[in-house]
Amino acid sequence: MRLIGLTGGIGSGKSSVSRCLASQGALIIDADAITHQLQERGHAVWRQIWDAFGWAVLSPEGRLDRKRLGHIVFNDEAQRKRLNQIVHPQVQAEIRHAVDNALQSEVAAAVLDVPLLIEGGLYRIVDEVWVVYATPEQQAYRIRQRDGVSEETAWQRIRAQMPLKDKLKYADYVIDNGGTIEDLEEVVRNLWQRVAAGE
Repeated sequence: MRLIGLTGGIGSGKSSVSRCLASQGALIIDADAITHQLQERGHAVWRQIWDAFGWAVLSPEGRLDRKRLGHIVFNDEAQRKRLNQIVHPQVQAEIRHAVDNALQSEVAAAVLDVPLLIEGGLYRIVDEVWVVYATPEQQAYRIRQRDGVSEETAWQRIRAQMPLKDKLKYADYVIDNGGTIEDLEEVVRNLWQRVAAGE
């Protein structure tokens, strides 16, 4: 099985690329979806986050309030590292399990959609790395439009991550998302057709 690692930065358009790939029939192993599952109320990861950050990050129903948690970790690097130490090892274990299942299913190719593919070291287990690129200014604009946050908050979130330009050195393919959604979809379709054809 050919394993494609898909990554980008906040506001770069990685989710749009992932949706386009799924529409082309690609098997997507989605790290964000896995993370959300592990953070559901009652799960061990949920309990560890509660133990570490307290009631402030829970809704009245006891669910994880990701907006509150995000506000804490984007404003405090030590707290962000603390959260990552709780979440990342278990997410990586689930991802590796999903990859093993994909191998056993005998699909020809799969896409590993991971925001922190480089930072977490999972780029080492893929055959190709695809990086979705947008300029920092485009990222900031998209974050503001999507999340309804201030420009300062948008830039703070961008600075909290590895700069996209630093991810490019790991890329086998760079997907430039500086144009329209139609432009992006055409690029992605062409890339996937190459993979599906075994090229």
